[in-house]
Amino acid sequence: MNGNGDEGPEKAGKEFYVRVLTTLTQSAVPFLIGGAYALECYTGIWRDTKDLDVFIRPDDCKRALDALAVMGCHTELTFPHWLGKAYCGEYFADLIFSSGNGTARVDDEWFRYGVDAEILGYRVKLCPVEETIWSKSYVMERERYDGADVAHLLRARAKELDWERLLRRFGPHWRVLYSYLLLFGFIYPSHRADIPARVMDRLTDALREEMATPPPETRICQGTLLSREQFLIDIQQWGYLDARLLPEGNMTRTETDLWTAAIGEKK
Repeated sequence: MNGNGDEGPEKAGKEFYVRVLTTLTQSAVPFLIGGAYALECYTGIWRDTKDLDVFIRPDDCKRALDALAVMGCHTELTFPHWLGKAYCGEYFADLIFSSGNGTARVDDEWFRYGVDAEILGYRVKLCPVEETIWSKSYVMERERYDGADVAHLLRARAKELDWERLLRRFGPHWRVLYSYLLLFGFIYPSHRADIPARVMDRLTDALREEMATPPPETRICQGTLLSREQFLIDIQQWGYLDARLLPEGNMTRTETDLWTAAIGEKK
């Protein structure tokens, strides 16, 4: 893999990543690897990166940050609802335990279905493809859109996905998954049969049933689940409820305010 060779991050960065993996392992903090390394393992696409995406359970975040601080990193709980960071010079590790919209929370199933792989000569488990698709599907910012990643993951892995689990992950947000599957058939016409007909039929039936019922009376904007910035006008000026907030979503007002205040900063 390029991530293990001379074309990946420079030597200092790779040494830092290995130290992170070693420290977390020795500290008995369960973790999964996502981001650029997982994407390459699943699709063959390599992106040069200066960070390592480490996925952990929410309850393990403080322990992981403490262990990396002892290692010599500058650590912070950047966003209490989903992300911590450990810095070493220009390189850093993201400790991810949910998603920016609070939806794709890391739970035991992520670990149950983790995939064995070798990263930088280190044996690790990768985030499952299903959960990777789930979390990436909500990233639709103007400056970052993960739709191509979703399409490439489907191209590489659609025939072996646990579709029942993926459908369950999206749950009431099934329209988001449906939109990506429709686009997949457009992007890769010769691969459209890779998506099981039963899955497309099930989602099409769900759409048909939804269209036969009256729309909800509550004015709620679910666009905030896809972009933290582009639908602010809806909730700040036009009177729509924010779908991220409890009880509809998983976030508090304090968490959404902090996430909004960081717009424009590098993740």
